[in-house]
Amino acid sequence: MKNSRLFLSLLIVSLGCIADSKNASPSLHGAGDDKTGYDTKSYTTNSKALTTRVGKEADLIAFIKQPPLGLPPTPVPSNNPITVEKIALGRKLFFDRRLSLNGTFSCAMCHVPEQGFSHNELATAVGIEGRSGRRNSPTIFNVAYAKTLFHDGRDDNLEEQIWGPLLAHNEMGNPSVANVLRKIRSLSDYHGLFESTFNKPLSMETLGMAFASYQRSLNSANSPFDQWHFGHNDTAVNASVKRGFQLFKGKANCIACHNVSKNSALFTDHKLHNTGHGYQISMHQRPKKQKILIAPGQYIEIDSDLFGSVSEKKPNDVGLYEITEDPKDRWKYKTPTLRNVALTAPYMHDGAFKTLEEVISFYNQGGVQNIDLDHLMKPLGLNSSEKTDLLAFLNSLTGSNVDELISDAFAAPVGDTQ
Repeated sequence: MKNSRLFLSLLIVSLGCIADSKNASPSLHGAGDDKTGYDTKSYTTNSKALTTRVGKEADLIAFIKQPPLGLPPTPVPSNNPITVEKIALGRKLFFDRRLSLNGTFSCAMCHVPEQGFSHNELATAVGIEGRSGRRNSPTIFNVAYAKTLFHDGRDDNLEEQIWGPLLAHNEMGNPSVANVLRKIRSLSDYHGLFESTFNKPLSMETLGMAFASYQRSLNSANSPFDQWHFGHNDTAVNASVKRGFQLFKGKANCIACHNVSKNSALFTDHKLHNTGHGYQISMHQRPKKQKILIAPGQYIEIDSDLFGSVSEKKPNDVGLYEITEDPKDRWKYKTPTLRNVALTAPYMHDGAFKTLEEVISFYNQGGVQNIDLDHLMKPLGLNSSEKTDLLAFLNSLTGSNVDELISDAFAAPVGDTQ
């Protein structure tokens, strides 16, 4: 069964969708094995050689001390002041596959740097041994500012959050905190690192502090929108982007949840909302047949029961209700940031929408009606040109330092890859 699940997960990876990265450098962004157009018989492979995945270390602490234009000061807890050494240690840990139970899986394999620190190829995450997850890998760009973590908001502390994926059966699979700490203590390249960085040994506390320090450095802004709106450079964006922002603030009222302040914008209210998408997925009956793309332009149709027999059955997902058990919290999910949104497809908590156009259409229809639908969800009445302008605005939110952060990630050590 494990081998079947692993085969299926690899098949899904190979058939994945790629984020819209037309505003990004093709040398750094997107999947290494780009399957765009795989559904056509004229498909030609465009795989990148792993040997070309090289980068240059960046001055990461500078992005914390002086965040790019459009971001407020970086919140740093008083009990974990930022240092270059902490960032470097957290970076090493983030890319180290040895931290998973079987030594094959790192944090960066779900939060892939060149895929927006998310995962463009999978709707929902796949962990060790091909174990399926229910939810999409959220971007960790600008996670320093997050007041709620995970799609269901179950955590609010970056130093503590890391233990969720480290211990999750379908992510990194470790059975206990002690098991993780013992493994790191056994690795010679970590000997003395925690002591020299924190003046105290490796512990549950210092491990979380190191991870959080690296993640706080992933601040990305100074996008074309920022240069226009906050930098007052009128030529930084075109007329379509400007019209899109007016729609964003006005007719579409996206700003009600994706907040913009006077001098900065995080594009989130840090709250959780029921848009109807989670409700629709929960109530949707699985079709009897499913189409599987097996080769360029070639599909087969199989029974859904057979598909389920080689993959973990996807459990129901009711969002915040799973944390609070309050019926009014059914299908509520966290408002994501919109920064770098053009790089972080697929979208929604379950990666159901492959493109931003699909997202816009969903909200244009007012979501999906249900008893607990958020009061802000209403049909928008956007016409085709207005949808185009709103899309142009969203595509203007890609930070100018994204390539620098990706290049730094490419230069990071990855532990024992053998």
